[in-house]
Amino acid sequence: MPGFVDEARVVVRSGDGGNGTASFARGRNRQRGKPDGGDGGAGGSVVFVADRSLATLAVYAQRPHHRAAHGSSGGSNRKRGANADDLELAVPVGTVVVDATSGELLADLAGEGLRFVAAPGGHGGRGNASLTSPADRAPDFAQRGQPGVERELRLELRLVADVGFLGAPNAGKSTLLGTISRAHPTVAEYPFTTLIPVLGMVEEGGDRITVADLPGLIEGAADGRGLGTRFLRHAQRCAVLACVVDLAGDDPEGDLRAVAGEVVGYDPELEERMQVVVGTKLDLDAAVEEPARAWAAERGATFVAVSAHAGIGLDRLREVLVREVRRAIAERGVAPSFVVYRPVVADPIRIEREGGAYRVRSARVEQLVAMTPLANSRAVRHLQRRLAALGVEAALEREGAGEGDEVVIGEVRFEFMPERSGR
Repeated sequence: MPGFVDEARVVVRSGDGGNGTASFARGRNRQRGKPDGGDGGAGGSVVFVADRSLATLAVYAQRPHHRAAHGSSGGSNRKRGANADDLELAVPVGTVVVDATSGELLADLAGEGLRFVAAPGGHGGRGNASLTSPADRAPDFAQRGQPGVERELRLELRLVADVGFLGAPNAGKSTLLGTISRAHPTVAEYPFTTLIPVLGMVEEGGDRITVADLPGLIEGAADGRGLGTRFLRHAQRCAVLACVVDLAGDDPEGDLRAVAGEVVGYDPELEERMQVVVGTKLDLDAAVEEPARAWAAERGATFVAVSAHAGIGLDRLREVLVREVRRAIAERGVAPSFVVYRPVVADPIRIEREGGAYRVRSARVEQLVAMTPLANSRAVRHLQRRLAALGVEAALEREGAGEGDEVVIGEVRFEFMPERSGR
């Protein structure tokens, strides 16, 4: 699996909404008719989509910035601008999306086709045809499009597999996986041959399960030693964990205790998934089954002794793995997946002192100001009426703001002139 990457930081930005248009219908007998400027189109959203054909986040490590297209501006004759297409970013099934600033978990895309809107596109600005009101029947201005949203996110891949092979370096996991499945892991006689998780497909009696060969664990892995927690997190996705041990090693039971201790130290809930113990290299003269078999019996796990080279015990191992996966899914279900949906919440207007000025905090109010063409006096008058209707003036006056005081909304500074002052 060359180029395997299971962590990446990305910056995504949705598209701005298109600007509304200010125009007037023109007839043969009139120079200027009714307002007919159309609304702008919506900006494109940035959407992550789980895709089972992918197995790495490498493309996002190489190219971290992604931007959706802007919506088109409106036209005359009430022509609405075109909505921009969403930018769909395919990620491997099992990708977790985290807000890089707050650390909040936003989505767990553990299912094929699951979608998460990471940055919604901006709304299109209103054209002057839709801005008409009893107070202004012929506005000569239109709204700007709503700006897009930019977010910095952390992507983490946690492989979704039915079975995870865990064991000390050189326990024989890679050789075993390559023998019982269609995987082709790298195999060599030195520690940490497996530097990346490798997935293989195992077929038995009409059933198909995926098995992951996870990098070898050493003492202190749960605290980051060796390959540490970087790959232990992949174990959280596995329905069943199989502890693989070298029966010809110096201390098979000690190796099993060490591996189990690191797994439980990382996540205590994983202990109940260690339901299979696989003893490898049974064909060697130094192989001893009893210590590993006793350790498995003490935990209530199924013990299977195998030799990948001699083909001993492999059929039974496949049967045991399929059976344990069935049982685990029946008891705990499949890997959960979710997307955070935030309910619509109140957007109260808050007034804060900022030096000698009054800053207005409200997402809706800040958006309204950003979409107003402030160089147009009638647009500013329209904005003032809207702010008064939303309660901004009343909130400022409650905090002691008076006529002529400086008010800050978003990036814009105003001189406070209450609507009822008549100015």
